[in-house]
Amino acid sequence: MEWKIEPFYDGKLIRDYLQEVQGFSKRIMKALKYDGGELLVNGNPETVTFKLSAGDTLSILFPPEQKGSYMKAEEIPVDIVYEDDGLLVLNKSAGMPVSPSYQHTSGTVANALLGYYEKMDIPYTIHIVTRLDRDTSGLMLVAKHRYSHSLLSVQQQTGAVKRKYKAILQGHLPEKNGIIDYPIGRKEGSIIERTVVEDGKHAITHYRITKEWIEHSLADVQLETGRTHQIRVHFSYMGYPLAGDDLYGGSKQWMNRQALHCDELSFVHPFTKKQMQFCAPLPADMQAMVHRTNQKS
Repeated sequence: MEWKIEPFYDGKLIRDYLQEVQGFSKRIMKALKYDGGELLVNGNPETVTFKLSAGDTLSILFPPEQKGSYMKAEEIPVDIVYEDDGLLVLNKSAGMPVSPSYQHTSGTVANALLGYYEKMDIPYTIHIVTRLDRDTSGLMLVAKHRYSHSLLSVQQQTGAVKRKYKAILQGHLPEKNGIIDYPIGRKEGSIIERTVVEDGKHAITHYRITKEWIEHSLADVQLETGRTHQIRVHFSYMGYPLAGDDLYGGSKQWMNRQALHCDELSFVHPFTKKQMQFCAPLPADMQAMVHRTNQKS
């Protein structure tokens, strides 16, 4: 990263400039100091207490990033819909876990991106900003390095990173536009399932029904909060589980996975400050279900 110091910041310490102006977190500042990063002013190494002058060029060399123990680069095709030096947006296919674990050590989004990074000589590890369940398809936001991840994480915490979904529900909701507001927590006795519980975390889901058939409805869904399995849990609790979501009461008659797709993603670019918006069409399996159910109406 590199910045030309404007007259307004003349006399400012590098530490204050990076934290107050460029949004560097204390964690990143610590990594620069202790993990092998470097600060250069006009090409010369300096410390965080160096006073900047108008016209100086401040350059940051981030320390090498450590990969997790399960992180193995694999040659797996990944649908990247946008990419620049700080981030990328991809369209994840259903059935693909996001991060490796003891259950899924390969075939993940992270493994695929590491393979892509090695091929393109990108010297970073994987920083996931927005996650999707393994069997949910659609748009995901990934930061290229720890700095862009830090800035995007702040946006996510303040609700500036917005995601919209399309879901196929079983049955017809009486209210075609609504807000589902029920707290969600871990289901007793399960490490996977979530459920509506009084002492759960605050969770709000907005929805709008856009189409109905004899047995199903197509809904536009937007999250106000981002709890694990939130959309699936909320609609199941209301009595309208997602088609194919047998974990939460849905039938697999038409779908072999939950009929959920993240079709819109928007955020402010952390460096250009431009509003970014992306869309992804329904995947083939959800399109096929819409067509089949429509034929039976």
